Parts: sequence; C-alpha cells; structure tokens
Amino acid sequence: MRIANFEREGLAGIAGDDGLGWRGFSENEAGFPGTLVELIQGGADLLQVGRSLLAANALELDVARFLPPVPNPAKILCVGLNYSDHLKETGLDKPAYPEIFARFATSLIGHHEPIRRPRESSALDFEAELAVVIGRGGRRIHRDKALEHIAGYSLFNDATLRDFQFRTPQWTLGKNFDGTGAFGPWLVTPDALPAGASGLRIQGRLNGRVMQQSSTDLLIFDVPVLIETISTAISLEPGDVIITGTPGGVGAARKPPVFMQPGDVFEVEIEKIGILSNPVQDE
Repeated sequence: MRIANFEREGLAGIAGDDGLGWRGFSENEAGFPGTLVELIQGGADLLQVGRSLLAANALELDVARFLPPVPNPAKILCVGLNYSDHLKETGLDKPAYPEIFARFATSLIGHHEPIRRPRESSALDFEAELAVVIGRGGRRIHRDKALEHIAGYSLFNDATLRDFQFRTPQWTLGKNFDGTGAFGPWLVTPDALPAGASGLRIQGRLNGRVMQQSSTDLLIFDVPVLIETISTAISLEPGDVIITGTPGGVGAARKPPVFMQPGDVFEVEIEKIGILSNPVQDE
C-alpha cells in the first residue's frame, strides 16, 4: 500500500493506492482520517487506514503538491558509508560501527520541489537513499524486533554541499542546507516489500543518466541493525526517520567531479517503492 500526504488548493489531504489508482480525502471532507504524520504518531494501523482510503473518491494528484511523508520529523538520523562500493570510491576503510549523523527538518522538500543550490557553493552532490519511517517508538530495540517498529519506507536524496561537508570532521553543515533533503513521494507499508526492504534495486539518475546503481541487500549495516544501534542511545519516536546510506557513484568521486547544476533533474528510484524526482535551481 502506498500512502501519500498531499496539499491541493491550500488543503491538506491523504491518499492511498494499492496499484489501481489514488483514492482519498482532503481535510474538509467527511471521512478525512488525519494527516499521515498524525496517524503515525497516533499509532494507527496504516495498512488498515490505506484500505479505508480505497473506499473514497478517486483522486487526480497530478495537480497536487506531494508533501514529505513526515514533513517535520523530530529526528532525522542518517547513515554514512553504508555501501561497500561507496566505501571503495572514497578510499576509506569499512566501518566497524555505523557512521551516524543528523539532518534537520528545515532541509526537507517534497517530490517535484526544487533542490536549491545555495550561492555559497557549487559543489552540490546527489545521494540516492532508502528512508525508514518509525511507527512505534522505543529504546534499546533488539534487531530481532526492529521491523515491528517500522511504519513504512520511502525515498530520499541526501543532497550534500561537499565543500562544506569536509571543512570539518563533522558533516552536519554540508548536509543541512535549506532545500536539499528531498523526501517522498509517499510511504510504502512494510507488507508490500521484502523484510527490511532488503534486495531492492536502487538507482540515482541525473538527467536520465544512471549515476548510482546497487541493491539494498548490499547495505553494510541493514535496517534492523541500524534501529538496534541508534535506539541503544536514542529513544526512537513515531515519525522519526532513518536515512540508510548511499551507494557508489556520487558526483564527488568521479573524475572530473559531477555536481548538480541549475536546470538538472535528479531521480531516486527504488524497486517496489517508486521514483522521487526533483529539479535543481539556484537559491
């Protein structure tokens, strides 16, 4: 089941699709169950919610604005260096422990919204990634129970200003420019995917050219391990987002480097989840 947050004519809405087309409600209609984030934070059974949406009116979302599945997460926890091919192109050793850093909600944009290149840098790189949305919170979650805490999966472009990223050992600034974290277009419930979203083809395409291609079963630290590791220290809450890392092929590792330019379009595609597409423009 795909479930989307959208906005149309100034009204929030929610829609579900099981492969036969989008159906759902705007917030001014009877039957509107709440926004996706409200449902996640309220502990709703999203698969059941999605099925109820299928009884609603058909929707044409081509003229709607897709919002991130969680527009304002309390925590966005990202993982660096989590594919072996990306490690190889960086020349770094395999980490013994996941490299965790944070993003902030002010960086988030939705499907089709422009990734903004700031005037301070032209080294705007792309990173196709799998996103995991937490549905049930907890602390010290064992990996054997980790998948029970997932509301669903989505796509993410962890667009990065490389010069700012490597000015210090901490990556925070280069990973958090406003308008650089593309997230969406929708949430896919876990029942529609292999356990842990493993074994899915992941691609990153710049203007239609494949730049990144791998499989989510090549994650060095898989989704259950990431949930276990993060929750050892940090209480996970409904609506928190984990961004799981990018495969090889990033622009900075190419010779010469390839960075996103105004007028470009970057697409993240993950098998069985969908395509996240964003143009690039100067801020």
